[in-house]
Amino acid sequence: FLTLKGKHSLMVVEHDMSFINSIADIVTVLCDGSVLAQGTMSQVQADERVIEVYLGR
Repeated sequence: FLTLKGKHSLMVVEHDMSFINSIADIVTVLCDGSVLAQGTMSQVQADERVIEVYLGR
């Protein structure tokens, strides 16, 4: 994946956040088919909506 960086856009559907963090600059989180949050991994992990929906807090 890293050899494509800067040349192509790629959409990967994955639940392994460690893997996604290793390959993605920008992460989009979906909930029920709609965009819930988008940004860097740090931004998405700190997003209150993501925390509420996926961690139940």
